Amino acid sequence: MDTVRTDVVVIGSGIAGLFLALKVSRFAEVIVLTKKMSAESNTFYAQGGIASVMGSTDSFDLHIADTMAAGQGLCKFDSVEIMVREGPGMVRELIELGVRFNREEGGEGFQLGREGGHSAPRILHYGDLTGQEVESSLLGAVNEAERVTLCSDHMAIDLIVDDRKRVHGCFVLDREGGKVKKYIARHTVIATGGAGKIYLYTSNPDIATGDGIAMAYRGGATITNLEFVQFHPTCLYHPDAKSLLISETLRGEGAVLKNLGGEEFMRQYDERAELAPRDIVARAIDREMKKSGDKHVLLDISHRRPSWLKSRFPFIYENCLKYGIDIGRQPIPVVPAAHYMCGGIRVDMNGHTDLDGLLAIGEAACTGVHGANRLASNSLLEALVVSHRCAAWLEQGGGVTGREGVYGLDEPFVGDPKTLETVILDHDWDLTRRVMWDYVGIVRSEERLGIARARIAQIQETVERLYHEYGVSGDMVELRNIALVSGLVVTSALSRKESRGLHYMIDYPNPDPAFERDTGLCLGDGSGY
Repeated sequence: MDTVRTDVVVIGSGIAGLFLALKVSRFAEVIVLTKKMSAESNTFYAQGGIASVMGSTDSFDLHIADTMAAGQGLCKFDSVEIMVREGPGMVRELIELGVRFNREEGGEGFQLGREGGHSAPRILHYGDLTGQEVESSLLGAVNEAERVTLCSDHMAIDLIVDDRKRVHGCFVLDREGGKVKKYIARHTVIATGGAGKIYLYTSNPDIATGDGIAMAYRGGATITNLEFVQFHPTCLYHPDAKSLLISETLRGEGAVLKNLGGEEFMRQYDERAELAPRDIVARAIDREMKKSGDKHVLLDISHRRPSWLKSRFPFIYENCLKYGIDIGRQPIPVVPAAHYMCGGIRVDMNGHTDLDGLLAIGEAACTGVHGANRLASNSLLEALVVSHRCAAWLEQGGGVTGREGVYGLDEPFVGDPKTLETVILDHDWDLTRRVMWDYVGIVRSEERLGIARARIAQIQETVERLYHEYGVSGDMVELRNIALVSGLVVTSALSRKESRGLHYMIDYPNPDPAFERDTGLCLGDGSGY
């Protein structure tokens, strides 16, 4: 087995992984692993923008208060304060790297948007292509950095962990070369993004299979608050469309939700109407669909001038037009879809996990900033701040420095794909995602969760057997991870016997002060996975 040694290995090439790699390259050698093409990440598809206090009508206190309110009692105040106060500095660093944000006419000040849950305009954006603008700028800077090696088509399989629970790197499938490699590093950083693909309908790209969360759990790290899955209220509903997000900023710019009878309904559920937080809007849409039996609702912004819509939302305008929908003349059919994981690998604001040598940043990590419900456009800001702080800690030389005495899980091997019928993997992949959608969705019950737990456990048992018998492939690794993460989400949801934020239980429709705390799962603690 080939062995590659470096100072820091970063798994993932979204905003968190690239920003960290760029900073670490100033003082250390860095390898960035990405399982597809380098630009394929959740960051690339982020439309809304970055929330940060940049305007005269805003303040740190307001941003902190809005974040705390959205998180419904589970946000860690110190973490939120760090993110909010250090955020503007990170935005200025992006601008210095060449990231463009829309400005007011004349170039004085930023054109700040407003989204649900925000008490003031504070969303920096570049049209509706903010994620693409950030990702491409960071990739350009990383490609010019001398001490960063970017490895595409390299899929991390498992962490290399010694008998003292120290992480020394990871096993990696070189998809193009068709072999497994061992990457040994002083520090391993998980920046793999979320796990939207555990659900049948998601705004996430295909790479979002929860790989980092699954690897960390199998390595012995604590996973926290996975029951809080944020469903974006509005994804395009069309038989030929795949994961086309309709940004929340449309509602911030005056779009209204209607049922198929043309009636506006949001004020029946919340006085803030379309500007209510995402969990409220998603549940309202879910309720309207269940009341009527309709497959979708409508989002209408046709009262705005087409020329303005083309300028403000070029990506959405053009992509809806591809499906025969002119948003300047007709409403958009929309449906909720899995969007963001508020839980993940438990870390502090420097990215420290409870395993020596392992750090985690971005959506794969849980800092406590988002609590029970992420405030819109806080995710990119959190990724920047934690990545910056993680790099600063690494520069100070903290943590594990040795590379000897490495043990690990069973070394994976590449199997012969011809010996395993792909229909088995395809079936279990589709079944897992459908079980999660049908039983662990926006509205939950103990009965549905119990059914999901039993079915997911059967799938995971089958997948683990196939994995050890037939060896690794890209599809096998991803299926193994979505089955594990799905089971962890179900277990976390069953343990929270209340309704709070993104977790709504019909058996327990109200918040319970006894559950104003994080959930946590660790291998060997009785969770069954």
